[in-house]
Amino acid sequence: MGRERLAFIRDKKGFICDMDGVIYHGDTLLPGVKEFIEWLKNEEKQFIFLTNNSAPTPRELREKMLRLGVDVAENHFYTSGIATAKFLKSQVPDGSCYVIGEAGLTHTLYEHGFTMNDKNPDFVVVGEGTSLNYDKMAKAVKLVNQGAKLIATNPDSNGPGPGGIIIPATGAFVSGIELASGHKAFMCGKPSSLMMSYAQQILGTRREDTCIIGDRMDTDILAGIYSEIHPVLVMSGVTKTTEAMEEFAYQPYLVLDGVKDIPLERESS
Repeated sequence: MGRERLAFIRDKKGFICDMDGVIYHGDTLLPGVKEFIEWLKNEEKQFIFLTNNSAPTPRELREKMLRLGVDVAENHFYTSGIATAKFLKSQVPDGSCYVIGEAGLTHTLYEHGFTMNDKNPDFVVVGEGTSLNYDKMAKAVKLVNQGAKLIATNPDSNGPGPGGIIIPATGAFVSGIELASGHKAFMCGKPSSLMMSYAQQILGTRREDTCIIGDRMDTDILAGIYSEIHPVLVMSGVTKTTEAMEEFAYQPYLVLDGVKDIPLERESS
């Protein structure tokens, strides 16, 4: 059954791949990633790296991959920051935001026509970063209670940091603002089918011809379930054991050690 399912995944035309825990840990490329990307290119697959990390821009992700020894064009990267900006533009085209996050998120919002506003913004946007403090949280709570809509780039409560350690992420940050303000945030990143829809539009592949590869049951695999595309779980990131998988009511279509298992084995000469 496992070999048949792997062959089925290999035949897909479109691949949506998470990054943290799938492609790299911090500044360390994971085993088999170079071969996997070469396979995607050689087989003429449509592929996009879809990350819930809102901090980097596609250019920065490309440069990081180059430093790790892999050449991938900028248009193959898509972040929750971009998905957030695209969604907000569909709601208030000329709006303003108060942002708690990194420069990459602010830059993306600027690119989509938003201005920064800490007095009466349309949105309070929370993303990844190390800049969160009491003053910023208090400001966010005040603005939300004055009418600004609370937006989170993604719901991840934690993620893999340098050396594989677990570090807090957007979901952990925004939960404090939710509790203090009494308002729930709208989440733009995975597992939202909104972000998956944006990714599939870029790929140009049909749902049945597409799969998603990720390391998290609560975002990557659930995103596949919500979007009705086949989800593949790799054990190279946050999820480490089959026991951790079994806690969930849904399951991946296929479980692999890492993306190194996907390229076809070379026949011995």
